[in-house]
Amino acid sequence: MEKIKIIVVVGPTASGKTSLGIHLAKKFNGEVISGDSMQIYEDMNIATAKPTEEEMQGIKHHLIGFVNPETEYSVASFCSDAKKTVEDIVSRDKTPILVGGTGLYIDSFINNTEFFDNANSKEVREELYKELNEYGIERLYDELLQVDSEAAKKIHPNNEVRVIRALEIYRLTGKNLTEQNKCSHENESPYEPLYIGISYKDREKLYERINKRVDIMYDTGLLEETKEFYKKHPSQTAVNAIGYKELKPYLDGEKTLEECLMHLKQSTRRYAKRQLTWFNRNEKIKWVYPDLYNDVNELFSETDTLVEKFLKGE
Repeated sequence: MEKIKIIVVVGPTASGKTSLGIHLAKKFNGEVISGDSMQIYEDMNIATAKPTEEEMQGIKHHLIGFVNPETEYSVASFCSDAKKTVEDIVSRDKTPILVGGTGLYIDSFINNTEFFDNANSKEVREELYKELNEYGIERLYDELLQVDSEAAKKIHPNNEVRVIRALEIYRLTGKNLTEQNKCSHENESPYEPLYIGISYKDREKLYERINKRVDIMYDTGLLEETKEFYKKHPSQTAVNAIGYKELKPYLDGEKTLEECLMHLKQSTRRYAKRQLTWFNRNEKIKWVYPDLYNDVNELFSETDTLVEKFLKGE
């Protein structure tokens, strides 16, 4: 089977993924697919750093702003949508370029991870949370030890979300999480990726970029967007989005704006650390560091060479 070649641009927030992805799309007749778990939602624009029409420079972008924030959307949904999008791009003789910082979404798609049918998962999850409130996490963790001791050893007994997720899978499918994980990687991937990572050798420079980005987000209307979003979508999605939850205490009159913006910068820096931890496990990633080049054109020259060799099969 001839595999589909995909250029994958990854890295922490504020590292320059968007501009690198757009440059490569222009250079190699490509279209961009967003690999960001929050950019998929409507209305969440400034907080998720969605590229503007001007920033896109005429390059077609996919999987951005197409899901209602009230809709449940999973990694399985993303893999399905990304598969259709890649097939469409390739059918038009264009190069798919997957750009984003959500490692779970990107790796699950590229590795062709299989997911169980979770059509009834909402009811099962609600039942588990009811049991959690009634009996406590200890009882649920004991149940997990009985049905999947291997997974239980890897999950902290107080991690309610992961304990419930593991039990949800078992109750829905009759297979435990360990069995599911083994089955999910049995199918060979139809994709051949070139992973390009972009970050900063000097971590402080990345943090400076993050702090500056937060200031720009505020200047361009993040507070107003947050107000509107909570009015329109008082949902779990809003609670989870970095950028909204940190500003809510100000909207509720509990903290000053300065305190909330400082907290937002801190939350974003921590998120960048988690992203780097995830991506550093992937030995296939070829990293480039803007702070090691004289200018962005030198960096682009390096990535262009990587992509040219990849597309030629060298």
